[in-house]
Amino acid sequence: MTKKASTKATAKATPKTQSKATPKSSVKKEAVAKKTEKVKEVLEDKLSQSADETVLDRLYTVVQSRKGTDPSLSHSARLLSRGTYKIAQKFGEEAVECLIEAVAGRKDLLVGESADVLYHLIVLWVDAGVTPEEVWAELRRREGTSGIAEKASRPKEILSKKG
Repeated sequence: MTKKASTKATAKATPKTQSKATPKSSVKKEAVAKKTEKVKEVLEDKLSQSADETVLDRLYTVVQSRKGTDPSLSHSARLLSRGTYKIAQKFGEEAVECLIEAVAGRKDLLVGESADVLYHLIVLWVDAGVTPEEVWAELRRREGTSGIAEKASRPKEILSKKG
């Protein structure tokens, strides 16, 4: 009988021990898995964000490097060789195409036209000697300010009419 009692005690102890250990280890494993997943998401977001934030800076560097090079080898060089008027005209055309796609509700085409606008804006910056850092600094200066308040704070310029 002693054997049976001891077997019963062991049999009873084993499920209790397992039932207590299993949930705790499962909870710990789930917590670790959740933390690991969260860390992965944060890292992926940071990597993606870093790439996105510097893409315009990299594009600026490429366009800047094309200045004064052979216009037959580079679209940027060709635009830059044609002068400010033609660069501005091309930027305006791309901006209008962007607006048309927005009004038409064609999101996929709007994305492409938006990329064209940004590219041509950067060509305009290179031509004018404006750097991305100057534009980013101006955006940081305006950050947190109401658009209405920011616009009201700008100096009023009087445009003279020519002949």
